[in-house]
Amino acid sequence: MRFLRTYWRVILLLGRDLRLAVLLAFANLMVAGLQFLDPVLFGRVVGLLADAANLSPGALWDRATTVLGIWGAVGIAGIGVNIAVALQTERLAHRNRLQAMSRFYGHVLNLPLSFHGDTQSGRLMKTMISGSDGLFGTWLVFFRDQLSTYLSVIVLLPLTLFMNWRLALVLIVLVVVFVTVTIVVILRTEAGQRQVERYNTSLAGAAQDALANVVVVQSFTRLSAEARLFGDIAREVIRHQFPVLNWWAVVNVMTRASSTLAVISIVVIGTLLSLRGQATVAEIVSFMGFATLLIGRLESAVSFIASLFFRMPSIEDFFAVLDAKGSVAEKPGAPALVVTQGEVAFEDVGFAYPGGPPILNDVSFVAKPGMAVALVGQTGAGKSTTMSLLQRLWDPTQGRVTIDGQDLRDVSLESLRAAIGVVFQDSMLFNRTIADNLRIGRPGATDEELERACRMADAHDFIVRQKNGYQTMIGERGTTLSGGQKQRLAIARALLKDPPILILDEATSALDAATEARVGRALRALMAGRTTFIIAHRLSTVRDADEILVFDAGRIAERGSFDALIAQGGVFADLVSTQLAAAPASAGAGGRSAA
Repeated sequence: MRFLRTYWRVILLLGRDLRLAVLLAFANLMVAGLQFLDPVLFGRVVGLLADAANLSPGALWDRATTVLGIWGAVGIAGIGVNIAVALQTERLAHRNRLQAMSRFYGHVLNLPLSFHGDTQSGRLMKTMISGSDGLFGTWLVFFRDQLSTYLSVIVLLPLTLFMNWRLALVLIVLVVVFVTVTIVVILRTEAGQRQVERYNTSLAGAAQDALANVVVVQSFTRLSAEARLFGDIAREVIRHQFPVLNWWAVVNVMTRASSTLAVISIVVIGTLLSLRGQATVAEIVSFMGFATLLIGRLESAVSFIASLFFRMPSIEDFFAVLDAKGSVAEKPGAPALVVTQGEVAFEDVGFAYPGGPPILNDVSFVAKPGMAVALVGQTGAGKSTTMSLLQRLWDPTQGRVTIDGQDLRDVSLESLRAAIGVVFQDSMLFNRTIADNLRIGRPGATDEELERACRMADAHDFIVRQKNGYQTMIGERGTTLSGGQKQRLAIARALLKDPPILILDEATSALDAATEARVGRALRALMAGRTTFIIAHRLSTVRDADEILVFDAGRIAERGSFDALIAQGGVFADLVSTQLAAAPASAGAGGRSAA
C-alpha cells in the first residue's frame, strides 16, 4: 500500500538517528510491557480481596503487600521510561525536522532553472513547511505515543491467550474490527485527500503569485478578480474535504461502538465463564483492564492514523521534490577549478534538453584571456543556452567546455561558479540590506572593499544618500531602488566577487540612454582584465567587443569584429539594419529609469 511505503520512508529519513529510533523502540516495548502488567496486578489485588475469607489476615497482608509493592515498582519504572521516551523523542523530532528542511532547501536551490520555471516558489514554500511539519508530527507522535500501542497489539496481545484464550479472542476481534474499518476508510478516501492537498497547494501558489505582482494587481484593478480566484480554490478545497471528513467521522463512531461492544462482551462472557468455572474473578478484572487500556490505545491509534493520513499528501509532495533530479551531477571527489589565465573554449559542443530537439550544434570558439566576446542573434538562437553550459547549469550532449584546458565536468561545481560572475538584465536583489546584497558572492568582504567596489560601479554616491546608507533595506527584489541603481548594485556585487570570467546577460537592455551611459562606465570598469561574454539584443552595445559570435538556429553563423561583420553583409548586417529601421518607430516609446 502506498500509504505504508510512504510511512516507512518517513522512518528511514531519520538517517543517523535510526540507532536512537531502535533504542526508542525497545523503550516503547518496556512501556508496553509495564502497562500490560497494570491490569494483571490489579486483577491479582481484586482476586486477593475476593479470596480474603479463605486466607488468614497475615497471609492476606503478606500477599497484598507483595503485589502492591510490585505494582508500585512497575508504576515508578513506567514513569521513568515514559519521561525518557518523551524527552528523547522531542529532541529527535525537532532535530530531524530542521535537518529535513535544510536538506529540502539545499536540494531545491540546486535544481535546474527548468524545474523552477515549472514550479511556483509559493508552492515550494508550502511544500517545505507542510511536509516538514508532517514529518515532525509523525516522528513525535509515533515514537512518543503510538509505537507502544503497536507493540502491545503485536507482541503482548497474543500473550493474553495464555491467560484465558476465550476472553483474549474478544480483544483480538476488537483489534481486527479497528484495523479493518481503518483500512477500508483509507482506501476510500486516499485519492480525495490527495486532491484536497493539490488545491491547498494551489491556494499557496495563487497567493504568492498575486503578492509577488501586487503592483500589477493594483494597476490593472485585479483586486476583486484575484480575491474571487482565491475564493474559488478555497471552495474546491471544502468540496473535496467534506466527503473525506465524513468517512473519518464514520470511523470514530464505529470505533466507539466497537469499544462499547467489547466491554459489554467481556463482562457477559466473563460472567458466563465464571459460572462455569472457566474464568476467575482476577482474570475477568484483568481482561476488563486490558480492554479499557486497549480501547484507549486503539482510539488514539486511529486518531494518529487519521492525522497521518491527512498529512500524507504533503509528505508525498515533500518527497517528490527531494526525488527531483538536478540537471548535472558532480563527480565524487572532483577537484577545484584552477583558473590561471581565464581562457574559455567550446569544442564541437552540441546540446538538447532531455527529450527535446537539438538546441546547439557544433559550437566551437575560444575566448582568450581578457577578451570581450559578444553573443548575438535572434531570440532562441542559442546564446543563453551557450552561457548556461559555461556555468554548467546543463552539460553538453556532445563535445566539451573547458576553462584553461580543464573540462567543466571534471571540476567541482562550487569552484566553477565561484570563478564566474554574472550581471543579469534583472538585477535580482534580495530583501536585505545593500551591504548584504553586495556580499552575496563574497561574504567576508570588508566595508572598505565594499565601498571601493561601489565607487568603481558608480554606486557609492546614491547609496550614502539612502536613509541608512549601506545598511538600508531595499525591499523585495529591490523595489525601493530605480532600475539604474539596482543595476549598478549588481555590477558592484560582481566587482566585489572579483571573478576571472564574467557574463553580462542583457545587462543594460532595460535602461534608458542616460542611465545606460552611467552603467556602461561601471561595466567597463568591471570588464577590465577579465574574460567577458556579452549577451545582447541591442547590437550597438557590442560595438567594442573583441569578437562577435552571431548565432543562428543553434550554430555560429558568423564571427568577427563589428566592422568586419557589417562589411560581410550577412546575418549580422541584416540584424543591425533591422534594428536601425525599427529605431525611429520606437523612439520616445520607452519610459525613464531614474539614475
